[in-house]
Amino acid sequence: MRSILPVLTVVAVIVALWYGAAAAMNAQWVRDQAARAGTEVSLAQILPRTMSQERPVLPAPHQVAQGLWEGVAGQKITSKRSLVYHGWITLSATLLGFGIGTGLGILLAIGIIHNRAMDQSVMPWAIASQTIPILAIAPMIIVVLNSIGVSGLLPKAVISAYLSFFPVVVGMVKGLRSPDAMQLDLLSTYNASRAQAFWKLRLPASMPYLFASLKVGIAASLVGAIVGELPTGAVAGLGARLLSGSYYGQTIQIWSALFAAAIVAAALVGIVGAIQARVLRRMGMAR
Repeated sequence: MRSILPVLTVVAVIVALWYGAAAAMNAQWVRDQAARAGTEVSLAQILPRTMSQERPVLPAPHQVAQGLWEGVAGQKITSKRSLVYHGWITLSATLLGFGIGTGLGILLAIGIIHNRAMDQSVMPWAIASQTIPILAIAPMIIVVLNSIGVSGLLPKAVISAYLSFFPVVVGMVKGLRSPDAMQLDLLSTYNASRAQAFWKLRLPASMPYLFASLKVGIAASLVGAIVGELPTGAVAGLGARLLSGSYYGQTIQIWSALFAAAIVAAALVGIVGAIQARVLRRMGMAR
């Protein structure tokens, strides 16, 4: 109870502030409607009307919750209005991109720690690649891949991998270099090869760093998949729901899709965390 109470307190404060902001931002529409009708509205009349607008400037929490419920449980999962359907489209690109980014990041990290030339050349380029705004590079990636006949899931996965590989590279390099000189010297006295030092010392020592970077990487993969859906004019995926909501002023739809994406990201990070706990426990690195 002591651990839950602070969390509930913070959530309650956020919800209260949210309701206050929704009332303040939606009140002008109520006043404008009353002015057109030639009537006056009191504060007691304004407040309930700000909480039930069809297209509010800022939806109230209960409107977002209702939109989520209708999108998840109120539709068939095959319906184009179902958040489960759109979430699965985005999740597919996320997982594929995360797999590509993780594999690429681990391979680059192994090359960086074993090759000085790669350390001095690849790492700066990896850092520089993250300075390019993803909204600028995403359309270019999609256009280039479409020009060679690659479309569908893969272009979004490539954008997803672009965002996810960097945390894995940085975390894995840090982890593979975490063994101290005494441990490496001990393996040298045993005449261990570089491959044996990697498998028996460097790789096990890097596991906590790897899983920490995977949590960041999988959340970044989801962002990349959603961004990849925006410039294509996609008709499916959480990015498509955001896009269509912005076109037609459906703010409740936009916020529902945002919260659906946040829930998916939290679930993915939680799954990686559960795998981390199990793996590290089996390796004797956690209780």
